[in-house]
Amino acid sequence: MQIDIRAKGFELSPALREHAERRLGFALSWAVYDVRKVAVRLYDINGPRGGEDKCCRIQIALPGTSDVVIEDTETDLYMAINRAVDRAERSLARRLERQREHRHVRQPVVEITDDPSAEEFQQRADAGVFH
Repeated sequence: MQIDIRAKGFELSPALREHAERRLGFALSWAVYDVRKVAVRLYDINGPRGGEDKCCRIQIALPGTSDVVIEDTETDLYMAINRAVDRAERSLARRLERQREHRHVRQPVVEITDDPSAEEFQQRADAGVFH
């Protein structure tokens, strides 16, 4: 799993990078075979003016489906990262579970004959062929 972390509007400190990498590593380690790339973008929306403007955007690339994208804004960038990572983990788990369920649902094959008798039809219905 490749993790790409970038900051826009400020310089990314080694401590902040380490925090984001550690949180993502713990949260997504169970999905290492499903996730190709994780992109993290950190923003300071208002700059030095302050306020609830620290934003963490996480984009998780999955093969064969659309990306999981989570964004969280807080006054503290560490808190924004924590919340975004938690939400990303839950969203990824739901997405992968839906994919696995969809992949395993198989429709039964129904053989169609020219003129099945009522008895043959009832036998197939009893066997569960028409579910």
